[in-house]
Amino acid sequence: MPYEIILGKHREKNVIFFKITNDIPFLTEIKNCVGRNWSNTHKMWYLPNNSEYRKRFNIPETPVIGKLVLSKISDQNKDEIQKLVNQLQLFGYSPNTIRTYIQDFAQYLYYLQDKPATNCTLTEVQNYLLHCINILKYAENTLHSRINGIKFYYEKVLLQPQLLLELPRPKKQLILPKALHLSEVKSLLHHTENLKHNTILKLIYGMGLRVSEIINLKIEHIDSKAMRVFIVRGKGKKDRYVNLPESILPQLRDYYKTYKPKEYLFEGQYGGAYSVRSIQQIFRIAAKKANIIKKVGVHSLRHSFATHLLENGTDIRFIQDLLGHSDIKTTLVYTQVTDNSLRKIVSPLDFL
Repeated sequence: MPYEIILGKHREKNVIFFKITNDIPFLTEIKNCVGRNWSNTHKMWYLPNNSEYRKRFNIPETPVIGKLVLSKISDQNKDEIQKLVNQLQLFGYSPNTIRTYIQDFAQYLYYLQDKPATNCTLTEVQNYLLHCINILKYAENTLHSRINGIKFYYEKVLLQPQLLLELPRPKKQLILPKALHLSEVKSLLHHTENLKHNTILKLIYGMGLRVSEIINLKIEHIDSKAMRVFIVRGKGKKDRYVNLPESILPQLRDYYKTYKPKEYLFEGQYGGAYSVRSIQQIFRIAAKKANIIKKVGVHSLRHSFATHLLENGTDIRFIQDLLGHSDIKTTLVYTQVTDNSLRKIVSPLDFL
């Protein structure tokens, strides 16, 4: 291979070193990167070790486990963590899902202490879940997450699906999606003056996108003639098309001329895809300026998209397709937020 990527430290900062031999095009690409430097000590070019460059150069994210938790896990059980990682990768799980499973499974191993996970029975798993319920006071959704990691380990790594057949799952709490009123969305966008930031929020709301989908949107995915946008490998690795709002087209062209993105529609400071954290920060600042006191995040724009479509009479199955839901039940939850007939019922208190 004409080059080698090495993760390391330079002047107490995490960096990505590039040991390049005779790959001139790759060397040119590195030299054109923002923040690149030459290390006389290591005789290599290097870039800041950030999410943009890790993604750009296909450097896998390392699952994060707290040092305290890791120190309490026996050496034998630490090997089980790597086995779980390997199997999750073979099944094609996303880096975020792998990170969640590993963190949940590590908590289980922490609870087991020196007892090998390979020798555990249904009783140990049940005792751990009771510990989570009675001592740690975990909510239902957290318990389901803990169970998913453990279940995958015994069923897919140890190939013992029969072990957890009798394991009950706690009933999930029905949490209704938090949507913004139309006037709140309008105020939010009005208070987002930066062209790039405003365009990001408008597209999330106008097409009902997840944050992961907006940051992975590439220029080639925008079809302004057909007024459609191709969403590649959304949640569940499903491709889909969404409609491009006609009102955004002039602003989108203005944005493109101003920022001149190269690959992704929205790119970070060092190139590559924009970060999720940056978009979350954009939303928080805009919501504060718009005096929105609801406890909502940027995902509420997607909820608002679905809610407002329903209120305008759009068929629920069309909304399902636009949102990329596999199961209509997931989309039907919005009907509990937008039931206009129920809203018209007058309380008997108003008759007094």
